[in-house]
Amino acid sequence: MAARTPTLDTFPALRAWQRRALVEYLRRREPDFTAVATPGAGKTTFALRVAAELLADGSVEAVTVVAPTEHLKAQWAQAAARVGIQLDAAFRNADLHSSADFHGAVVTYAQVGMAPQVHRRRTLTRRTLVVLDEIHHAGGSRTWGDGVQAAFEGAERRLMLTGTPFRSDDNPIPFVSYERGGDGLLRSRADSVYGYADALHDGVVRPVLFLAYSGETRWRTNAGEELAARLGEPMTQDLIAQAWRTALDPAGDWMPQVLRAADARLTVLRNAGMPDAAGLVIASDQQTARSYAKLIEQVTGEKAAVVLSDDAGASARIATFATAEQRWLVAVRMVSEGVDIPRLAVGVYATSASTPLYFAQAIGRFVRARRPGETASVFLPSVPHLLGLASEMEAERDHVLGKPKDQDGFDDDLLERAQRDDQASGELEKRYAALSATAELDQVIFDGASFGTAAQAGTPEEEEYLGLPGLLTADQVAMLLSKRQAEQLAAASRRRTAARPAEPAATTAPPAPMSAAQRRVALRRQLNALVAARHHHTGQPHGKIHAELRRRCGGPPSAQATIEQLEERIATVQTL
Repeated sequence: MAARTPTLDTFPALRAWQRRALVEYLRRREPDFTAVATPGAGKTTFALRVAAELLADGSVEAVTVVAPTEHLKAQWAQAAARVGIQLDAAFRNADLHSSADFHGAVVTYAQVGMAPQVHRRRTLTRRTLVVLDEIHHAGGSRTWGDGVQAAFEGAERRLMLTGTPFRSDDNPIPFVSYERGGDGLLRSRADSVYGYADALHDGVVRPVLFLAYSGETRWRTNAGEELAARLGEPMTQDLIAQAWRTALDPAGDWMPQVLRAADARLTVLRNAGMPDAAGLVIASDQQTARSYAKLIEQVTGEKAAVVLSDDAGASARIATFATAEQRWLVAVRMVSEGVDIPRLAVGVYATSASTPLYFAQAIGRFVRARRPGETASVFLPSVPHLLGLASEMEAERDHVLGKPKDQDGFDDDLLERAQRDDQASGELEKRYAALSATAELDQVIFDGASFGTAAQAGTPEEEEYLGLPGLLTADQVAMLLSKRQAEQLAAASRRRTAARPAEPAATTAPPAPMSAAQRRVALRRQLNALVAARHHHTGQPHGKIHAELRRRCGGPPSAQATIEQLEERIATVQTL
């Protein structure tokens, strides 16, 4: 029996951005359409509505969805079935064709790359809409890219979806349009764009607080030399990589302290209106993931769920966790883009991956809003590159071909060598040994701004930030962070005054000179206050004001800016 045509009248109501994108799609009626929407915005619902429209009016007879992972195949098929579109998630290349009971199939990019001719024949047999989910994966390897091109160039329609920054390499993405800019470089062009800033304004996604933890780290080199460094301090990239790896070592004190803080934040959220809130630890490799799970049990007294790879049981474990009451999940890459666990609200970014693409994928797991006021909190190492990515959550990126590589950015290859998987060669352990690491809350990043001063783990100062109410609007988050920072600085000032010895009344002691760290904190506080005043005057989001200051003055986000750069931005915002 042939699959029934889906009924549009019973389709769920669309969000404003989905309606706009659908109108634009139906107006154009062109073969290719690229939609970029922030994670959690509802790309799947939009794509299924397009499929339903085209099936209903006879423009297409079949639908093929291409997804990055096996788990997402099942997720797509379930979502499609709920709106009357039957997709075969069990289709294999050897099957050649789907049963007539289905409107089409869901396959992976790897499947297409292995046998593009199979999918080409299926596509040419019936007028087909091909939905390419997270299309940037098609540019990841020549096999996948060429396979997608060969398999689907004859499709009636192609709908490309992505929710994260496009690739940083020069591999063109099949079926994506590129336009040459004034600088001579080719940039990807999307037909519909719905960024994080827009979604946050509409209440579609949660505000994300980034709690950056620094701390002292010590390790021993292959020459027997012991080195020490503080996360967040200026140093060479190889030292950053080693300090970062030392902090993430399960045997040190940094991870237990950060996990304890993250679990405390999770408890606050559960007690404040999100009773099923859950946490996710993103690990670099399988051995470390298992060690983190043991740490969580030691810290919380509860076992954590562990998803290590895209194996036969991984999808079932994720699905079980999504609806369970269990507090913590530990994963290695498996829980990435598109995986839908709406109750995830606290994250620990304990991985070496540092590309904008991976970072955005990871943070996208926590932003899906279910009810007004929900917030997300992500704990991460105070590493300059990560702080920059956290400060640029609202940035919209295009895929640029031929762009010179940024030599000032973090060297992922260097970090990968420093944090090589334990299942690979043991040479790294011969060259390097972590000795100790302690954690300290360095700053809180929200809406492109940096708040707070250093607070030792387990102190009342740290608890002030961990105890922020769980249900807040974006404006309330910014207001409370500014208030917490002002109170923290005032308390520190009172302590310094109380500790200062009494002097004769006739003598006025000059103010004690501030250290560079203290000056940066004071300038960040002043800049945030001026930006907040500008926000209340103009209604512009804090992040856009900070972005405009960066455009005019240059330099990195305020979390990484130098004293001179902060002073220049303060002078500039006062003239706006």
